[in-house]
Amino acid sequence: MLKFYFHHTPNPMKVALFLEEAELEYEVTPVDTFKGEQHTPAFHSINPNEKLPAIDDDGTIVFDSNAILLYLAEKTGRFNGTPDTRGELLSWLMFIATGVGPFSGQCVHFTYVHKDSRYASNRYRREVQRHYSVLDSHLADREFMVGNEYSIVDIAGWGWLNFATRVLNDENALDATPNLKRWFQAIDTRPAAAQARALSQTFTFKAEFDEETQRSLFPQNFPPAASAV
Repeated sequence: MLKFYFHHTPNPMKVALFLEEAELEYEVTPVDTFKGEQHTPAFHSINPNEKLPAIDDDGTIVFDSNAILLYLAEKTGRFNGTPDTRGELLSWLMFIATGVGPFSGQCVHFTYVHKDSRYASNRYRREVQRHYSVLDSHLADREFMVGNEYSIVDIAGWGWLNFATRVLNDENALDATPNLKRWFQAIDTRPAAAQARALSQTFTFKAEFDEETQRSLFPQNFPPAASAV
């Protein structure tokens, strides 16, 4: 059975949505990143980059959420677009992977963690808004991100837009992009989205953002622990 290494953050939630949409059987292994469980030798052997999510599909290990979506879409033949939309699908999937996701993550970091740089917080917030605007324009005359069918691009986008209010620290984060808001609400009302969100509530993950959490998430910001003498 497929083993799914999971934490209730945007990238793992993409994979959760795909698994629910495709009705695949899977076993969840929770990894509490706030406690540093991603840095254990056991998980390092699954993903040397020590990030979530990852899957072990009967011995085939795949990490990085977008790689997982592509792998599962190709394996199942589901949500993978059509031959004539392949270039468009890859382009928008990478737009989310290299733009929406990283800029959203940095926006969260400089909004809630390192609050001392007005330049950084302004830069990343505006870049998120710009990416949202690009998606809003793209969705002006279409129901889905690519072609006429629901695809892994919609799944990947939902993973990050599901956290838009936190990313922008604004309960009305999508009001300025009505096409994007319409699209998100349509994806968010799918039964699989509710099931993916329910999965995130199945496990109790650490919530305190204390020094242990910061060391777990940003180990490069701290000196290595002193070796025992």
